[in-house]
Amino acid sequence: MSGTEGKVVAITGAGSGIGAATALLLAEQGARLVLGGRRTERLAEVAARIEEAGGAAVHLRTDVTRRDDLHALVALAGERFGRLDVLVGNAGVGTISPLDDLRVDEWDHMVDVNVKGVLHGIAAALPVFRAQGSGHFITTASTAAFRVVPAMAVYAGTKYAVRAICEGLRQEAGDALRVTTVSPGVTATDFAEASTNSRVRAQITKMRDDLAIPPAAIARAIAFAIEQPAEVDVNEIVVRPTAQG
Repeated sequence: MSGTEGKVVAITGAGSGIGAATALLLAEQGARLVLGGRRTERLAEVAARIEEAGGAAVHLRTDVTRRDDLHALVALAGERFGRLDVLVGNAGVGTISPLDDLRVDEWDHMVDVNVKGVLHGIAAALPVFRAQGSGHFITTASTAAFRVVPAMAVYAGTKYAVRAICEGLRQEAGDALRVTTVSPGVTATDFAEASTNSRVRAQITKMRDDLAIPPAAIARAIAFAIEQPAEVDVNEIVVRPTAQG
């Protein structure tokens, strides 16, 4: 029996990239999936792949900047599967640009998605986990949470915040809840497309094309944390390409 088998796992940002890869891998390992994201057509595609392979998945349009959406996603897990064992807070955005660009609306959006989105997930799932006496928060941060480089000041700031929030949550969680932060390095996703600065977008695209590891590599790290015995909490995992500096 896999340590993942039978668990109910909700994932935000589940329509593509790391979220979709994680959903597919966990479904193979016997988890039941609750998929959240803004693009319902992509969520439906991932859910259909899981169901065609004999797994169980439901999906709901979820904008993590809206706290009610996270409460609805957690409630859906309870309605369909009777509980929620893991919340993977994977939704994120990286509208990367130099501070001199003064793209203040994009800064605000990164804070809303990357920081407030994580907090909204905690607010929705924590009471459920407390009532159950068990639960696991897994949050996708970034290697930008360890190293700041030009054009990534605000993005890195949000990811530093995510690490701080999750470490505080871990310390408050007690002996029944688990808290894991997974920090991917350069990964083959559509991350680069979010940047509206063409020079930065080209740089990030080239780095991705030269170095990137597949989303499945991050999915395996998430699965590793989930499958551990209940008394084992894998707190932080950093996964980057071997060639990444």
